Amino acid sequence: MVNLQLQGDSLNLIKTKSILSAFLARVKLMKQNIERGEFSQFQNLSQTRCQEEDVSTYLQHLNALYSDFESRFEDILTMVIPLCIINPYGDIEETNVIIQEELTELSTN
Repeated sequence: MVNLQLQGDSLNLIKTKSILSAFLARVKLMKQNIERGEFSQFQNLSQTRCQEEDVSTYLQHLNALYSDFESRFEDILTMVIPLCIINPYGDIEETNVIIQEELTELSTN
């Protein structure tokens, strides 16, 4: 899934960071659920009875995956994106009325 999301012409660094951060958050959630014995994210595991050794192996794999992604994409994940890039028209209420109209027109164009 992540592989497909990271392909295409419309991809930029901001979208890339968002995709990778979301993937790492999902892996972290999976780890937490498996530690609690909650296997609903894994349909086949939820139907079987897992032994503690198996759960430990799954956690090791998820830890390795998380660490690998964190180290491979460290430069993208630690990149600071200024708020003015993410939301360039966020403070239009604080400017005067003429500029507000122009910014509103630009933001919808």
